[in-house]
Amino acid sequence: MSNVATLTINGQTIELPIIEGVEGDRGIDIRQLRQKTGFITYDPGYGNTGSCKSAITYMDGEKGILRYRGIPIEALADQSSFVETAYLVINGELPTREQLNRTSVQLNDHSLVHEDMQIFYQNFPRASHPMGILSAMVNALRSFYPELITSDSDFEEVYVRLISKIRTMAAISYKISRGHKVEYPRADYTYCANFLNMMFNTPVKPYILRKELVRALNVFWILHADHEQNCSTAVVRSVGSARTNIYASLSAGISALWGELHGGANQAVIQMLSDIHEKGIKVKDVIKRAKSKTDPFRLMGFGHRVYKTYDPRAKIMKHNCHEVLDRLNYQDPLLDIALELEQIATSDPYFLDHYLYPNVDFYSGIMLRAMGIPTSMFTVMFAIGRLPGWIAQWRENTLDPEQRLTRPRQVYTGLTERPYIPIDERGNGPD
Repeated sequence: MSNVATLTINGQTIELPIIEGVEGDRGIDIRQLRQKTGFITYDPGYGNTGSCKSAITYMDGEKGILRYRGIPIEALADQSSFVETAYLVINGELPTREQLNRTSVQLNDHSLVHEDMQIFYQNFPRASHPMGILSAMVNALRSFYPELITSDSDFEEVYVRLISKIRTMAAISYKISRGHKVEYPRADYTYCANFLNMMFNTPVKPYILRKELVRALNVFWILHADHEQNCSTAVVRSVGSARTNIYASLSAGISALWGELHGGANQAVIQMLSDIHEKGIKVKDVIKRAKSKTDPFRLMGFGHRVYKTYDPRAKIMKHNCHEVLDRLNYQDPLLDIALELEQIATSDPYFLDHYLYPNVDFYSGIMLRAMGIPTSMFTVMFAIGRLPGWIAQWRENTLDPEQRLTRPRQVYTGLTERPYIPIDERGNGPD
């Protein structure tokens, strides 16, 4: 195969280099396109544009493949822990037992947040969404820890501090929203166990840890640890390309994740299922609306921007969800609706032809709901899991000598040049 692509525009022929990844994925290097031809590419949403070379996550949407640093997501979900997976995503290799133990100790050492930060939490209006609070507080971490400049020498302390504190900060926001006393982390609990205890332990009703819930939370966060160049990751890289500090870059990523077409989708799924249940809507009518070209209704939790087959994370999450419900003996009418929706949608030619398979958000919301996580915290849970990926992507982008300040071009469609008219000559405007 030739290592160049030939492009002919208006009789002019140029050659553009072909870049090939280790899995056979290919791209055309168009960095010289405008300089050589005067043309740019037009690609709304960047669905056909490779913004970087990355060694972190590989996904194949047609085959339903997802791997972190070469390791299949199925193996990690089955055998790994979230802390171990986070180490892998950020550092490139699975940790030795000594490295994992050291990381776990550091996570406990850095799990407390500055007491002054609680003042900020308490002054947010009670109706504030936890994602808005989390974004603001992650950005504020730079002010509380100005000595950390995220150079290679202190990068380990920075990322461990971030991963540890975001879990504590999320639990604090929930406790304060309920008007409850803040629960501090415990040195004898693991990462996921600590989060559940900080969320649900109270002086009058001690929280009883269940190993199946701790394991389920590990799997949930493993499945969300990274997902290639999605919306929020692209935002983290873009903001970081201005040499913005990691705290501000991650804060921007959290804001991007907040959208219902991205991280907010798991919350939107529950809202949709609740509407169907509370209004007594028949599932067949929901399917009919979803297939209508004139109805703005959107079936949440189905389809994916990249996957053209069953999302591999959804398969794992479905099993995880059922296991949690079975162990808790939890009866949820929303699950019955979800299963009916899936059964119809996965056998309907319309959904198959349009690649509308259930995605990871479809089952994650039901599982979180069974665990007692309030709907308003669903996207925060996603953010905690995605943090290792954002950190790894930010660092990779910062160290990549080929990366430049992100600056997309545009195709201008406004008015052409026209004269300035003095205000007294403009006539009467609209009433």
